[in-house]
Amino acid sequence: MTLSPPAIMSTPLRERSLAPDLARGLMLLLIALAHAHMFLAHETTGFRGYAVDGAALDRVVAGLVLFVDGRALPMFAALFGYGLARLADRRLRTGAEPRQVKRLVRRRSAWLLAFGFSHALLLFFGDILAAYGLIGLVFTALLWSRDHVLVRTAWIAAAAHIVVVAALGASAEAVGHANASPTLIADPLEAAAMRLAVWSALTSTFYIVSVLPAFAFGIWAARRRLLDEPGRHLPLLRRTALWGIAIGVAGGLPLMLADTQLWHPASPVAVASYALHSVTGLAAGLGYAALIALVAARPGRAEGPIANALAACGQRSLTCYLLQSVAFTAIFSPLAGNLGASAGDAAASGIAVLVWAATVVLAAWMAKAGIRGPFEVLLRRLTYGRS
Repeated sequence: MTLSPPAIMSTPLRERSLAPDLARGLMLLLIALAHAHMFLAHETTGFRGYAVDGAALDRVVAGLVLFVDGRALPMFAALFGYGLARLADRRLRTGAEPRQVKRLVRRRSAWLLAFGFSHALLLFFGDILAAYGLIGLVFTALLWSRDHVLVRTAWIAAAAHIVVVAALGASAEAVGHANASPTLIADPLEAAAMRLAVWSALTSTFYIVSVLPAFAFGIWAARRRLLDEPGRHLPLLRRTALWGIAIGVAGGLPLMLADTQLWHPASPVAVASYALHSVTGLAAGLGYAALIALVAARPGRAEGPIANALAACGQRSLTCYLLQSVAFTAIFSPLAGNLGASAGDAAASGIAVLVWAATVVLAAWMAKAGIRGPFEVLLRRLTYGRS
């Protein structure tokens, strides 16, 4: 039995909730800031890849970015879980059977995994699409799990996250934080092979334990329609925004001091600071999502070109995310602009902001012209077919 036509129709743009799209649009800025420095030719870096011997401006900018670095990934993971849960709910409400919905979710996740593989092969080893696809494939059952199972899964994954990050931090300490970024390799075949090697290792370890806790919380939030109906949950959203962001800032401070050379802790303390920065990114990501939902709940929040442009970017987040990698490769790669050989972290962050802004402008133009994101269209076509 195949899905009936009403069960496979995508949500019309006019019926989409503002908060998730606005959150995606804004968080793509944090993604850009977190990724741009990975294309630079620093010889020695801190735990998050920023230069430890940069100029004063570079270190100041890196310190500021460290407060948002590692915070966009869990937020996108929460939005991914939220979106999958809402997709499953819509399909069930239109009469689809649970086994059909599970096949739909797994098919979409499998194509996301394929997108991630292609992204890493051609452009960027730090791809996050594959992790979302792998989570969707392996943990589809969480969409139907009870709340206490979601919470327990999140806590277990968070504990595993600490272990994995601590191991990665100890490994970085052991090799003296030498920069081994595949983006610096000039030979295209060698670079592609190294990108895939690093990508596969990151996806199966660091990204899985980073994505899974927020993915589970996203499903929990979707059941309560926190982002679809933020006005009904203002006290919870306020508490989440306040405490989540506060925990993220406090948890990120020690690593910021260490990676900018303002503090020189012993190796075990430095590794612990890295793990603390990473795991508190989950709280910060949820806090940022709650804050954006609060903004979206304000009267008149959908009025104005800036909000509309950011929402348009969020509606085309897959396309805009991939365009960032295209731009960074063209600007920083040894095979193209090669700016990565000379730019510092401050310049890379400035370029990241400009690239993100360009995608927002492009998305706003596409929205005005009635054009959907090409990669969103492709993913939908591969998932649902031509119907």
